[in-house]
Amino acid sequence: MPVPCTQESYRCFLGFDVAKDSITVYDSRSGQTHQVANRPAALKRFVRSYGADTFAVCEPTGGYELALLDALRQAGIAAHRADTLRVKGFIRSLGKIAKTDAIDAAALARYGAERWRQLPRWVAEDRALETLRALVRRRQDLLAMRVAETNRAKAPQAARIAASLRQVLALLERQIKLIEQQIQAAFDASPTLQRTAQVLQTIPGIGRLSATLLCALMPELGKLSAKQAAALAGLAPHPNDSGTLAGYRRMRGGRPELRRILFMPAMAVIRSNSDLAQTYKALLARGKKPRVAIGAIMRKIIVIANARVRDQLQYQQS
Repeated sequence: MPVPCTQESYRCFLGFDVAKDSITVYDSRSGQTHQVANRPAALKRFVRSYGADTFAVCEPTGGYELALLDALRQAGIAAHRADTLRVKGFIRSLGKIAKTDAIDAAALARYGAERWRQLPRWVAEDRALETLRALVRRRQDLLAMRVAETNRAKAPQAARIAASLRQVLALLERQIKLIEQQIQAAFDASPTLQRTAQVLQTIPGIGRLSATLLCALMPELGKLSAKQAAALAGLAPHPNDSGTLAGYRRMRGGRPELRRILFMPAMAVIRSNSDLAQTYKALLARGKKPRVAIGAIMRKIIVIANARVRDQLQYQQS
């Protein structure tokens, strides 16, 4: 989980625009732009000349930024992996229309210089968790492909390509089973993840699979406030008010995959005899739309999950 910056001040801010083969770097202290090969050795040589008075900012680029972040960590340089949408909004606020790697790198450095007090530092994650997350996301990709192929098989002209569709679907089924076995093996190799999953399964609606997915995609559980947990899961209703108009509040932002994971537990809960099912019925009785009420139950589930994992962590530390 990212941790807050504790440095009192920084003298140099670096903005890194990351590509597959190279990285464009803007140095706020010198005002110069550099090109560095996106290779561990080259990155280590480059960051060697910077110290603890430096703050670095980059964006997520499908994993191509990880070698850079590791080099910065080894050099003792604070780094923040910025949210892409927030950075784009920041650049628009500057009135920038042109876009080049150098402009983006300079904007990232300025973003860090103006907001470093509120930006959490990036820290390396546990290898077991990284492996589990990669496998879980691969499973999600395979499931999406299976849905697409299944829909194609139902199309009016599907008979002409039936053999190909059957072969692809059979391959996807085998790959999904293999990935699920690898997920279970990665999960079994981590006692910490197993303990967290056991706690999550005490919550109505959350089974073994949902607990595993939450462990992989929301490792921050137990370290957040209730509002932060709901926001990170994309379940916080954001106001849309202006003047005397009270607009419709929508859930947006956060990690969309978490909403998909929590939907099935919520559906299971509302059909049970639990307190959450009674809450759902009470919301409907107050005139809430079913989808709004289900969203509220999903939010309650993740808030409860965060609280129970937090209690487990506090118990282990006591």
